[in-house]
Formats: sequence, C-alpha cells, structure tokens
Amino acid sequence: MPETPEAGAMAMVVDGSGSVEVDQMIDMSLRFCWCWSGRCVEVVARRLVMINSDLLTDIRGKFAHVDACPFQGPRVFFENAGGALTLKSAVETSAKFAAIPDNQGRDNPASRALVDIIARSKEAALDWFGAPSGQVFVGESGTELLFRLIRTAVVGTKGGVLIGSTVEHPATQSAMAHWAQKLGRDYRLVGHDDALGLVTVQAYADAVTPDTKVATILHTSPVTGMGMDVAAISKTIRAIAPDCFIIVDGIQHASHGLVDLATADVDGYVVSPYKVFSRHGYGVAWVSERLTDIGPENLDGGPERNWEMGTRDTGAYATFQDVVDYFDWLGTQVGGCATRRERIEAAGAAIKLHEKTLTDAMLHGTGNLRGLAEMDGVHVIGGVDNPAREGLVCFWADSVNAPDIVAALNAEGVRTHVRKADHYSGNILTPLGQTAAVRVSMCHYNSVNEVARFLSVMAQVLDA
Repeated sequence: MPETPEAGAMAMVVDGSGSVEVDQMIDMSLRFCWCWSGRCVEVVARRLVMINSDLLTDIRGKFAHVDACPFQGPRVFFENAGGALTLKSAVETSAKFAAIPDNQGRDNPASRALVDIIARSKEAALDWFGAPSGQVFVGESGTELLFRLIRTAVVGTKGGVLIGSTVEHPATQSAMAHWAQKLGRDYRLVGHDDALGLVTVQAYADAVTPDTKVATILHTSPVTGMGMDVAAISKTIRAIAPDCFIIVDGIQHASHGLVDLATADVDGYVVSPYKVFSRHGYGVAWVSERLTDIGPENLDGGPERNWEMGTRDTGAYATFQDVVDYFDWLGTQVGGCATRRERIEAAGAAIKLHEKTLTDAMLHGTGNLRGLAEMDGVHVIGGVDNPAREGLVCFWADSVNAPDIVAALNAEGVRTHVRKADHYSGNILTPLGQTAAVRVSMCHYNSVNEVARFLSVMAQVLDA
C-alpha cells in the first residue's frame, strides 16, 4: 500500500464531476482496480489531474470516426466491445507498411529497417504487457492465438485435469474441449456466479486439483463487462498445482486499463488489437519461457524457440506499437512518469477512473436524467454496484425486447449491440432465463454527454 499523500491534496476527476480528496481516490482505485499492482494505485493517488474535458478533446482527436459513422452519419459509439475506435496513427501506419514490397531477412536497407521496426515494436509490446521476460508475436487473430497456445499447452502435457470456467468466451472453451476430446483428457468447467457476472477466486480454489495441467482464465467478460482477479486466481491455482500452464484471454480487457503480467504469473496472454485501438487482421500473444520450453510448432531446421510462422507482417507489429505509443502519450498527460511502463500504468489508471465515471452516470443518472438502475423494469447483468465492472453495462427490460431497444437506439444515432443466447453469450444469458440483452460498451474516449444522450433515448423507448 502506498504512503498516504499530503493531507488536503486534491485530484480532479473526469468531465466536471468535481474534485475528490486524494485519499478518497486511493479508496476508489482499490475498490475497482483490485487486480492491479500497488504501484498503479500509487500513480492514481499522486496525480493531481486525470482526464478532464480539455484532455478528453485531445484524446478524441486521436481516433478515427469518433462521433460519426461513414455510412450512417453522426452517432454515439457504444459498441466498443465489438471493436474499439481506431487510432488515426494506426490507420496511417497500416497504409504505409501495406505499400512496402520488401520483406525481412534480405541484404538491403529496407529489409534491415523492417527487422529493426519489428524488434522495437516487440520491446514496446513487452512494456505494455508488463512482462519482464517471454516472447511477443502476432498471429491471424486473438481467437487463433488462443487456440494455438492452448493446443501447445495441452499437447505438451500428459494426463491430469484441464480447467476452464463457464464465464469464458468460446475461444478458450472450444479449444480446451477440442483437445480434451481428441486426447482423452479430463476437462472441467468452474461455474461462474450468475448474480455477479464473473467467476470468483474461491470457485477456482474449489475446483483445482494438484494434477491440474492447464487452466484458462477470462480476464474480462465481453457480455457482463466484469473483470476477473487474474493475479489472485493464478496464485490460487499455483498454490495447488504449481506447474500448471495458465492461459489468459485478455481480449475484452485490453482497452479498459492495465495488463500487468509481472504480477499475474501466467504463461500466455492474448489480445485482439482491433479491440484496443488498432486494426483488424491480426492478434498479439505473449508467452512465457516455460510455455516455449515445451515446444511450439515451427519449421524443421528453423529456430526451435520460434513462435512466428512465415513472413512476418511488419505493419501488424508497427500498428501495435502505435497502441503502445498512445498509452505512453496518455500517461504523459496524466502521470508524467519517468519510464514508459510507468506512463502506461498511469494511463491505465486514468482510463479506469474515466470509465467508472461513465458507467456510474449510465447506471445512476446524470443531470436530470434517470440512470438505468432507476428505470422501471430494467435489469442490469452482474448487479448495479459491481466493483468488477469495466466500461460495459449489459441489461434487459421487461417492457421492450432487447433487439427492439438496440434498433430504437440506432435509429437515434446511438450505436449499441444485442447479445443473444447463442454460442457466444448463451453461457451468460441462458442461466438468467433471457434470450437476449442490450450491451452498451464504452471506452475512455466516450463522454458523459454521450451517456446523457443514451439515457434520453432510453427514457423515450421505455415510455413509448
């Protein structure tokens, strides 16, 4: 726990919501950043200005199509869980590298420059992941990389138990189930808490056995919006099965704060860059040295510890460096720290605070507008005051079907999404007795004014 700042120090919070004493900010940070390291909390506690209206304007200026759709026109973008807004720098970088004909491994200036760009991008990515060791590499997509890491871990171990949870996205569940069936392995699912919209540390503790060989963890649910305490779950698993390989799906979490693999003690972590301000077409994975030790697939005669296959896409690495550079820039605005990693941590803390302001406004209202929690017949998945929430509110209403709500919002220029009880979301919705729900997913470039627009339309929809 960091030392308490000087008495009477003040800290501005986002969007004109007023100022709070710094010790209150520490309490707030601990409440909804419970899976973060103490150093990140310290960054929050010691900073005097977080995301205010001027900084929010600068932030929004860095993203493409922030307030208008090229096909629809002006709109509020609350579909970030389906794919975040794209940094303008990533758009420019992608076009730049798409035009370069050269590849790595040749004796010419362009080839050597591409190799250097990839190396620097990997170093930046390690900082973003907070990983002191291991490898970063790109693949086809986040889902493909999760399948590959899980395949490597399951095939590289024998016997024992494979553990996942019912809150997980099908990317991890399907990969684990596939290889368990192929190899005759014992695959077990830890039940999640329907009321909280997450799986608890205790639930893992009750399920893990000493012969657990591979375990998967979902960092944040794209349906409930709740974050799991990855570090605590990992610690619990290792206390019972210290040699277990632990693979984390970080795809939904990546845009909502901080990844801290130095404290997570896991063996694989995967993100989809299009959900963290970059473009479609690739995924990014981090792997531990011990996962590499059991041998990834690679070309005969090639480097044995190499996870990359085929000619590397320099543009993919470079556009992910754009993401890291953005976090670095944001950290400079809110933290002014000495190292890139410290600035990334400061950015993560600022993102968490701003998104909590947004979700609080959506749930409890802003100005004279009622929040979702105050609207008759509206049910919020995971509960209203859930400290694990990460920028997302998912709900259903008794009086209007979820698809009709989404259509009505879209007609008024508010982009949301309907989640149905299918192979993506049925694990969450079916136990709740629902066939569909409305997902409203925000990010730190969204504003309270946009939340107010959503609430205004919602009042009209429910009162119609």
